[in-house]
Amino acid sequence: MSLESRIKELSERHKRLDAAIAAELKHPAGDDVRIHELKRKKLRLKDEIASLRTN
Repeated sequence: MSLESRIKELSERHKRLDAAIAAELKHPAGDDVRIHELKRKKLRLKDEIASLRTN
């Protein structure tokens, strides 16, 4: 897998996590633990993407 395709894949996963977080926040009884975990995953992806772009 090329570097660009890996970055693209990670960016797509990042967008899906962003949508999942937004959907969870819309629910009145949103699960705070789930939201926290989704945000943590999103941050890890962001860090990995930034790392790949600097190489």
